[in-house]
Formats: sequence, structure tokens, C-alpha cells
Amino acid sequence: MIEEKKQNLITRPPVVVILGHVDHGKSSILEKIKDLKITEKESGGITQHIGAYEIEHSSTGSGQAKKITFIDTPGHEAFDAMRSRGAKIADIAILVIAADEGIKPQTKEAIAHIKKAGIPMIVAFNKIDKPGADPEKIKRELVKQDILVESMGGKVPSINTSAETGQGISDLIELILLVAEMEDLKTDFSTLAQGVVIESYLGSNRGPTATLILEKGVLKKGDIIATNSALGKVRIMEDFQGNCVSQALPSIPVVVIGFETVPGVGEEFKFFYSLEQAKSQIKKPKFFERTKNIIEKDKNKKSLNLILKIDVLGSLEAIENVLKNIPQGKVSVNVLKAATGDISDSDVRMAKTFNAKIIGFKVRTNQAAQKLALREKITIMNFEVIYELAQAVRQFLEKKVGSEIVKTNIGKINILAIFKKEKNNQIVGGKVMTGEVKRGANLEVYRDEELAGKGKIIKLQQDKKDVDQVGKGRECGILFSGDLELKEGDVLEAYVEERVKGEL
Repeated sequence: MIEEKKQNLITRPPVVVILGHVDHGKSSILEKIKDLKITEKESGGITQHIGAYEIEHSSTGSGQAKKITFIDTPGHEAFDAMRSRGAKIADIAILVIAADEGIKPQTKEAIAHIKKAGIPMIVAFNKIDKPGADPEKIKRELVKQDILVESMGGKVPSINTSAETGQGISDLIELILLVAEMEDLKTDFSTLAQGVVIESYLGSNRGPTATLILEKGVLKKGDIIATNSALGKVRIMEDFQGNCVSQALPSIPVVVIGFETVPGVGEEFKFFYSLEQAKSQIKKPKFFERTKNIIEKDKNKKSLNLILKIDVLGSLEAIENVLKNIPQGKVSVNVLKAATGDISDSDVRMAKTFNAKIIGFKVRTNQAAQKLALREKITIMNFEVIYELAQAVRQFLEKKVGSEIVKTNIGKINILAIFKKEKNNQIVGGKVMTGEVKRGANLEVYRDEELAGKGKIIKLQQDKKDVDQVGKGRECGILFSGDLELKEGDVLEAYVEERVKGEL
């Protein structure tokens, strides 16, 4: 039986994820690989972000074309969850480090994701053409992260690259294929289809749409598949360029249309013989649209109501993650609705009903929604970068907090004598025990160590001359205005109040 299983194992292409710190060149390297390996005519068909693409490369010497699948994982720190998910489903990770900057916080995060996934790593020292590029220094820094590259006697391959000039890009592809060969990536084509949802969204014309990568088996048009949250029958299957295909092989990304609801990003899918059998797989409600709160709302706090419209579910995962990290001790974020698709007039009506802001990420606002929002004075903001989206939400929260009155104690006065009473005012004498007192300062009156009343310094004198302040150890005369009559032995605690911008 063991021998039979071995006979069904066939080599499959590697699935590669590119990780690293923001602005170190992950996206630029992916674009350069596309430029080298995907012709303008071919790339012209790629109109929808599907989260993955494949290339073919003829290895030096062999001349045999081999495929590589790249997972297009976003790079900002807000995408921790997506990067982690990407590493889990990949065979090889490319750790990109800018040769002129070195290891940054997100570099360390990426290393942690790769180690957790337990997959081989290739280090790409990018921007090697920049002044100050020093890959040797970074190699020494990597030792502190328990990464020893081959040139320093370790097992981790590294390469110098420049997405700007193209230096090292072809060599990087060669290195990926070499590592893949050493990993001996094989899968069983004869078993039932099984894989992972890389991306998903609700298409306006085609309905629930998902990008899948098979781990094993062969997926065919007409097959019934299900995740924990969605099931369906494969009606249309396309490659990453939008060409219709009849079947999908392991490691090759395909766009599938036929799910009844949008499956969750990162979910595993499996083949089932019938819809009834597939239904038994469903364990949780549909993911793509929820009217319940994503982030729990504390009824005793102020809240900011939001409606989120995003391009794909991978973005929603990242946005939820970054919103949860915004301090909400004083004002909570209350997401009324999170859905894929463009902003519509129904979103505007919902925003009006619940006094909500509408936040869009890489989506459009249709004309009817724009007109209605203008008429109803509803805020709609669209973003292309999650960091900017998070900053806008933070500003909305800060406005909700409002300004705060901050009280600062500045000094204490012991009342030594009562001189005169005039209507609501008193003239008293005292000695400054701590700090200093100022004309115009507010006062709290303590009698027998208990708060007895409040007042204010109208005038302040020292040596029978009007002054603005009197320091510790000095005696002074005070024109006091307050809500009680002062007595000898009372202690006045002076303080000032400032209005400051509220903080979260």
C-alpha cells in the first residue's frame, strides 16, 4: 500500500510568499518578476486583484520551463494577520531587507511568521544599488535573529537584488527553483481536491468569487466544494490572467465562481461528492457581510459608528486587526457593517439612521450614493492605504473624546488671619506652605482635613503691594471669593485648570 501511495506522488510547483518591512521593496520585486516573466499582452488580462499569480522560468542549463506561484501578500504592519496566513500556506519565504537600512520591526515580525510556519527562507538584500548598501553588516545583524546565511557558514541562502535595476531578480528565481528542488515538493494528484482560499470578494456581476490554491488532488469544473463557512459548485474557473480553464492542479492559483456565499480568506476547502455532504462541513455563518459588531461595544462609553466597504476579504481581516489596536478606553469603535463591494445608497441610508461614518478601502462610491451623502451630509472617505485609514479613524475617535480639563495643583496656603469681609469676598492673611500661589488661581478650602468649599484668588499682595505670585515660605494677603466664610487654620489648595486636546 505504501508503494502505491508513492507512485501517486508527483512534483508540484513551489508556492512562494515575499515578506519584510514596509518600503523595503517587496511589491517592487514582485512587479519586476512580473515585468520579466509576464508579457504586456498577458498582464493586460489581469484586471482584478486575485491575491496570487504564477510565472514560468527555464532553469539555466536544463532549458526546462518550471512554474512558480507567488502569493501577493500586502506589506504594511497592519497586515500582520495576512502575512502570517500567507506564510502558513507557502512552501518558501523570501525575506526582503533593504540593504541600505537593515533589520526593522516588521523584519523581525516576518522572521517570526516564517519560523512559525516552518518553511525554508531565502534572504534578499534589496536596494543593493543604493548608497550606503551594506549587506555584510545586515548578515551580522541576522545572527542575532538566529539566521545564519550561507556565506557565513549557515544554511540560509541569500542574494543581492535591486528591483530598480533588475539586478539579481533572475538569480532569485533560480534560487527559488533550487530550494524547491531540494525540498522535493510532491503531492498526490489522485486524491480528492483540497486547498486554501487565498482571496475572496463579492463581485457585482459574478457574485461570490474566490481565489484558490490546491494542495493536492485536481479540481474540475462542476465539482462541489466547501469551506467551514461556504459551499458551492464550481461553475467558472479561471487562471490568474482571466482565461477559462477546465481543471486546476496543485500549487496553481485559480479564480472560482460558484460559491453560494463568499468563503473566508485563509479557510481550507475540500471536495465533496454531493451538496448534502458539503452542507455538513458548514460550521459558521457567512463571513462577507455582518451587521453585528466586529468590535464589542461598551454601552457606558462613547462610540464611533462605522460602515466598512472593502475590495476583498483579505483587506477586511487586516483592517479589523488595525482597528482593534487603536486605544478604545474612552471611545469604542462600533462597526455596524463590514462588506465587500462598492459604496451604495443603501450604505448611506444606514449611515444616516445610525449616525455612522462610511469608510471605503479600494472601492468606488456609486453616483446615487454620492448624491444622497451630499444631501444628507454623510461622511464618506475612501482609502488606498490601511495606515491612512487607521489614522482617519483615530482622528474621528479623538474628536469624539473632545478636549479635557486638566487640573494642576500649584501650592498650599495656611490661613493665619481674617481681616475683612466684603459682600461675597474676604480679605485674609496666610503663609504659602508648599509651591507657589498665583493671582487668579482656583482654590479648594480644607477645614479639619476635609473639603469644605471652593473659591478663587481675586487679588494677591505681598508686603502690601499687589503681586502676581507668592512663593513658598512667604506671607501674603488674599482677596478671596468663594462659597463659604474662611476661618483661621483653614488650608487653601491653589490649582490651575487647562483645556487640552483629548487623548485616546
